[in-house]
Amino acid sequence: DEGTLPAVRKGKGTTFGMKGAYIQMADRFYELHVAGVTRKLPILNVNDKLAIAGFVILGDVELVEKAAAALVKRVPPETEIMVTAETKGIPLVHEMARLMGMPRYAIARKSVKAYMENPIIVEDRSITTKGKQILVLQDEDIALVRGRKVLLVDDVISTGGSIKALEELIEKAGGTVIGRMAILAEGDAMNRKDIVTLENLPLFDAQV
Repeated sequence: DEGTLPAVRKGKGTTFGMKGAYIQMADRFYELHVAGVTRKLPILNVNDKLAIAGFVILGDVELVEKAAAALVKRVPPETEIMVTAETKGIPLVHEMARLMGMPRYAIARKSVKAYMENPIIVEDRSITTKGKQILVLQDEDIALVRGRKVLLVDDVISTGGSIKALEELIEKAGGTVIGRMAILAEGDAMNRKDIVTLENLPLFDAQV
């Protein structure tokens, strides 16, 4: 979930929103072609030097279905369970599991819920999120992962921070990571040989 839209910054193409907050309006776009579909992604500043293309799969049924179908063809055959982090990886892993006839998958949450009795917690750092986040695996999902071969799934892999946190979570839960998949590899992740992705997504210089 590393492609989340960034915190907005004052600069070119901004306007005032509720309570006087600045809302960044994209005036640059990147045309992405992936899994047979085309999407026009807004390019938004993360900071004064870096901008990213906002890639959001939530609510995009066609994109999720076609990307999942393409990724399923490359799933390691030894995969026993798939794991993603909330939020944007959820529709993707759900559709992949459906296509594979896999009855369950596990989700790492971003906060501890009252119903979690003995959760496992790790820190997560993402390119688009300020400060520290956590990833949490609840008791039921720990049981799903323990002793099994795990495939990690996300929408975008960028710095690799979220995937690394997921790997740590799976290790603590007693599972074995046997693969990492995403729709897009962004930035430095484009050079990684240990992940399977459908397309690359470049980073951009910020415009102010």
